[in-house]
Formats: sequence, C-alpha cells, structure tokens
Amino acid sequence: MQLFYYPEINETTTQFTLDKTESKHIVKVLRKTAGDILHITNGNGWLFTAEITIPNLNKCTVKIISKTLQAKRDYNLHLAVAPTKMNDRYEWFLEKATEIGIESITPIICDHSERKTIKPERFDRILQSAMKQSLSCYLPKLNDAVNLKDFLKQDFQGDLFIAHCEETDKKSLKQALKQKTDVTILIGPEGDFSAKEIEQALESNFIPVTLGETRLRTETAAIVACHSVAFTNE
Repeated sequence: MQLFYYPEINETTTQFTLDKTESKHIVKVLRKTAGDILHITNGNGWLFTAEITIPNLNKCTVKIISKTLQAKRDYNLHLAVAPTKMNDRYEWFLEKATEIGIESITPIICDHSERKTIKPERFDRILQSAMKQSLSCYLPKLNDAVNLKDFLKQDFQGDLFIAHCEETDKKSLKQALKQKTDVTILIGPEGDFSAKEIEQALESNFIPVTLGETRLRTETAAIVACHSVAFTNE
C-alpha cells in the first residue's frame, strides 16, 4: 500500500482535489486512472480510502469511499534532543524515530550545542516521508527549537528522564520505564549537557538515566531511548 499525506482532509470530507505535483505523480508516474484506489492520511490518525474520479494531471480529483481511525498508542513519547553538528544525523534520527513510534520532538539548544538553528520545513518533510513509508497515520509534532532552560519551565506530564554521561548515580532507562506511561526524555549535544544543565533538569524532577555501557552519539542515544520505550510497551 502506498500512503499519501494531506492534512486538509478530515472525517467529514467527501471529495478532494490533489495538488499539481501529486496529481502529476499519480497520473503520469503511477499511471493511475479513474476508478483506481488511493490511500490518504491527514496525519491525525485517519486513513481514507479514496477512488479517483477525475485523473487530471494538474487536478486529480478523488471521492472518499471509506475512512478508518488508526488506534493510538496508549502512551506518549516526547524526545527533547539537541541538534547535531551535522544536519543529516538529526534527519536520520527524525526518520527512524517516526518509524519506531514517537508523538513529539523538541530540538533543545544547550550550553555545549555546536548547532543552534534548525530547518523546520525540511525536518517536517522528513517526518512526513517517514510516516508515509511506515504506513502510520500519525505525524509526530515537531516543536520549535528552544533553549533547555526555557524548555524545563513547562508543565510536564508522565515520567521525566535525562540521559547524560556524567559519572553520577543513574538508573538504567530500561529498568526505569513503565508501560502505558507518558514519558519525556532529554538527550544532549555531542559535548553532553553541562553540569549546570543537569542540575537544572534534576531540580525540574528529571531522573538521570543511562542508556548502556558505551558512549553514544546524540542521534544514536535518541534512537536507543525511542526503541526502549517502544519495546517496553510491546
């Protein structure tokens, strides 16, 4: 099954016209014609089955013939991850985390961050592509980049963890996780969190955790954390 993404469609939509780029792809590249079936999601959990009525290269029109609401996970995972020095590594994290399962992502700017800006439009495209590839109907929310100090001012729900490399007393994330529980996990930059940032996180009720015996890259640590949560909830 090939999945298309259109956030404008909702559960009351009965007919829809695709944009020029997608219309051309569907009609010219995929060679779809009238009567053929497409599968479309709006990123909010709905999977729509649509029949092509007008296979126009510029304005391919479809009618919705059925819809299904995909079941949500019984927990929410929020990863707050510092941008990596190389953009492609962060993009890899976004792609793989979406495939594994995640609800929201916040790029956090830290004391040791070498990159302090992101490209939200490109990141959003990567999230959309990964959602479609994995046949998920839920698009992860990409939050604005924010300074860690400001991020910690939020009113968090569920369990809170910070993964850092300092030689202090830490729990194993695997042992600390609980099923069906919302979780927020902080992952620092290549140079790790500063001692001050770790202290601030602890004051905000974040629990220090380890992700294993070896030192991991930022993007690897984020994927290990994401998979650990998914595995705990299987």
